[in-house]
Amino acid sequence: MIEPEVLNEKIVVQDINNNDRVEQNIQQDEPLTGSSDMETDFKSNRGKRFDFLLKQTEIFSNFLADSSNMSPDQKKFKKKKPKSIFHFDASPHYITGEMRDYQVHGLNWMISLYENGINGILADEMGLGKTLQTISMLGYLKHIKNSAGPHIVIVPKSTLQNWVNEFARWCPSFKVICFIGEKKRRKAFIRDVIMPGDWDVCVTSYEVCILEKYVLKKFDWLYLVIDEAHRIKNEKTRLAEILRQFKTQNRLLLTGTPLQNNLHELWALLNFLLPDVFNNAYDFDSWFNANECMENNQLIERLHGILKPFFLRRLKSEVEKGILPKKEMKIYVGLTQMQRDWYKKILLKDVDVMNGAGYYTKKRLENTFIHLRKCTNHPYLFEGAEPGPPFVVGQHLVDNCGKLKILDQLLPRLLAERSRILIFSQMTRMLDILEDYCFMREYEYYRLDGNTSHIDRTNMIADFDSNNSQKFIFMLSTRSGGLGINLTAADVVIIYDADWNPQMDLQAMARAHRIGQKKQVRVFKFITEDSVDERMLESAELKLLLDKLVIQNGITMNNSSTELETDENVQVFQVKDLELTDEDVDTILMKGENKENEKP
Repeated sequence: MIEPEVLNEKIVVQDINNNDRVEQNIQQDEPLTGSSDMETDFKSNRGKRFDFLLKQTEIFSNFLADSSNMSPDQKKFKKKKPKSIFHFDASPHYITGEMRDYQVHGLNWMISLYENGINGILADEMGLGKTLQTISMLGYLKHIKNSAGPHIVIVPKSTLQNWVNEFARWCPSFKVICFIGEKKRRKAFIRDVIMPGDWDVCVTSYEVCILEKYVLKKFDWLYLVIDEAHRIKNEKTRLAEILRQFKTQNRLLLTGTPLQNNLHELWALLNFLLPDVFNNAYDFDSWFNANECMENNQLIERLHGILKPFFLRRLKSEVEKGILPKKEMKIYVGLTQMQRDWYKKILLKDVDVMNGAGYYTKKRLENTFIHLRKCTNHPYLFEGAEPGPPFVVGQHLVDNCGKLKILDQLLPRLLAERSRILIFSQMTRMLDILEDYCFMREYEYYRLDGNTSHIDRTNMIADFDSNNSQKFIFMLSTRSGGLGINLTAADVVIIYDADWNPQMDLQAMARAHRIGQKKQVRVFKFITEDSVDERMLESAELKLLLDKLVIQNGITMNNSSTELETDENVQVFQVKDLELTDEDVDTILMKGENKENEKP
């Protein structure tokens, strides 16, 4: 149990520690915006949080002290009658467009949190408009509460321009600045734009928050919003530690994947929101052990009760009937002879590691798995595998890789159907090989990875999504291209190699399967049979099971069922002898049809 004394502690806003080297030659002054009332606000908010959470769920009393240990202020808030809270019945007047009903509900939920001094997690499934709901909440503060800011919105680098565009589209009354760029440009921007303070919202990236922490920590932010907030799922990372030092009155986390690997990550998010309540990771981890949660419905219900007051999640299947459910197919392929030879070399080289015998380190085991994954992707990822010199792109590029052979047979049919394709891979060198392949087959394509500049990202995404785009394929690295961007012009997603974290693959699929998608989205996931790919798949499915138990069931709107069901049609096809017949291709591309060749 959390000790009662915790509630008598105020929320501590850490002072700036200026021991590190400062990139910008800026002296630490007093905060720029009225901080004189901050401590009073925090005390008041703490009491309101206590009052609100007690009214929401009795289970939360496990985290809070009983009334005998309450301070006079806490008892006063507990006895106070609930005040009337502003409520929208339709899209607000300050939004230039029409919000959907569930988005208005999300806005009202955030208003309720704000008025009660509670921070929250908006965890709607990817593609349901978390950006718009957030903008509408900040608009409420500006137009209803007469509090324009300052706000800070921290987002992945790939989504910076999208956030700026969405502010201009939905609430143009905001003065929005985009804080990004190399060191010299940032220095000028700080001097000419940020310090004068003639703006409402600062949109910036995770990286800039680290580089310019001493500047950003000088402000008293009315709202701090973190998009793709699972980025701070590890409380010990540099980014998470820096953001905890920002002076904020309110915090909002946006993530479609709040639980990715384990329950401790969920605690890290809750601790960021309510550090005075969720202050003990050890207690949380011991109470909610993942293995016990798999088997203990009562424990799951208890966790649901704790999450509900400040956690909102809706699924597309519940609220957005206009989007057809995506159809997912796992395509099992075999290894070519060259792949088998390399796979065997790797196993024989590290046979002691794979058998758990002898002395080995975790790092060596990880390296072995990485090499096995490279082999299943393409043997040319190994030096010396590609024939040459001279190195000439030719049919051998396809013939020596099982996955590429299947891709080569699918793409002509998809092109004939006028489909547009997203191909995701974990490895940028695999994207190099796919580029060679596209050049050989004369397919028009774009490529986006971690080295793509901000301007190029913006231009490529805009062109691919335009009606007259000539690009057939958009290949992306999963980690750089799988977050927060809209590519609804595509209706086919190919996961060339899966991520260890299955939520990253779901994020990638959601680039196409989201609001604005008018076609049936098909997802093809390539899996090399009897290889490390299958081991990864087993691990991923266990993580997804935990997510469904903790996040989906009991937290989403439709929480009456305890069955782990999905609205998406996941099918399996096994490729025999590394060759697809025309009939096989018809079967794979057929929408919603039951497959005869199912893998147990």
